[in-house]
Amino acid sequence: MKKFKYQIGVGGLELSDREKDLVNEVLDSNRLTYGDKTKEFENKFANSHDCKYGLFMNSGTSALQVALMSLKDRHGWSDGDEVIVPAVTFVATANIVLHNNMVPIFVDVEKDTYNIDPSKIEEKITSRTRAIIPVHLLGLPADMDPIMEIAKTYRLPVIEDSCETMFATYKGKKVGSIGDIGCFSTYVAHFLVTGIGGFSITNNSDLAVDMRSLMNHGRDSIYIGCNDDNDKEGEELQEIINKRFSFIHVGHSFRATEMESAIGIGQLEKADEIVSIRKKIAERYTEGLKNLNEHIQLPTVPIDRTHTFMLYGIVVKNDNKNKLVRYLEDLNIETRDMLPLVNQPIYKRLYGNDLEEKYPVAKWINESGFYIGCHSYMKDEEVDFIINAFNNFYKN
Repeated sequence: MKKFKYQIGVGGLELSDREKDLVNEVLDSNRLTYGDKTKEFENKFANSHDCKYGLFMNSGTSALQVALMSLKDRHGWSDGDEVIVPAVTFVATANIVLHNNMVPIFVDVEKDTYNIDPSKIEEKITSRTRAIIPVHLLGLPADMDPIMEIAKTYRLPVIEDSCETMFATYKGKKVGSIGDIGCFSTYVAHFLVTGIGGFSITNNSDLAVDMRSLMNHGRDSIYIGCNDDNDKEGEELQEIINKRFSFIHVGHSFRATEMESAIGIGQLEKADEIVSIRKKIAERYTEGLKNLNEHIQLPTVPIDRTHTFMLYGIVVKNDNKNKLVRYLEDLNIETRDMLPLVNQPIYKRLYGNDLEEKYPVAKWINESGFYIGCHSYMKDEEVDFIINAFNNFYKN
């Protein structure tokens, strides 16, 4: 086969006139910091995932960081306490545990869904375990019922790392609304793309207030935006004046701008279309590659949940992925490793060179798993080319 005329990437973006108009509204307003557009985006996104409170910040990683930080502070956890995380996920899931001076405890994943294996969680729980962070990987929700049952038994809060999964459901429940806090990303190649950005959502008003403070330098929540003193007078205004520079946490500067929120509002308005296109592309992949089941494992979609396909994951069954990936890349088809974690140099340095050996499914995925693009901006000819490339590789 001849290579494609340009690289077929794992993500894409085409801003519509609506999104550009919304950004221009922000520019015309001369208001770039937290304002009406961000409040609107936060409310609409939280509602779309069946939660009362949404906080838009500069990344999904920041969302996870303040989510765990808020729980640690509210519950009085100590440095060195432990948090359960899957052995296959983007490195940020474990990094934010370390950034909170806590210890990530890895749990192997299911061989078919690549999500955390609930049957292996309980054996990793100790007297120092404080929380569980299941990850909804590649657009597919984790098996949340047994996870929530374990969490209830051991009184462990749950943070859903849903940075790769939006609008999907588990037994009719929206991802992000099942645990205590849900976290999402709006980075490039994700469902809603704002350039930078991420969300924490919750139904717990106290956690919402804490996270709002933590993403704003730890400021007293009475004064977060520069309009919070509008229409105030008397003693109420005096209290705000007194607390404008009152900081109650050691917080971070994790804020995004009104421009990212404006783009996000436009993206959210076409969310159903984005998800529909992704699913259709995934269906085309599965139909076009099903004859290769002897060689590659295609995505699984359990009947109790929906898959919104941020990416299309593949694992080579009887060999490592190197020859296939090199063939695809030579044809201008971009691939990425399927989120290796326990084989990364920093984690081997922290926890020993044999770390990966303790998680056989994760090791198999690290060696043989990768993903290809499945985004809503892909053209039919790109999808057809990718399907033909796989078939041509195994034919020859």
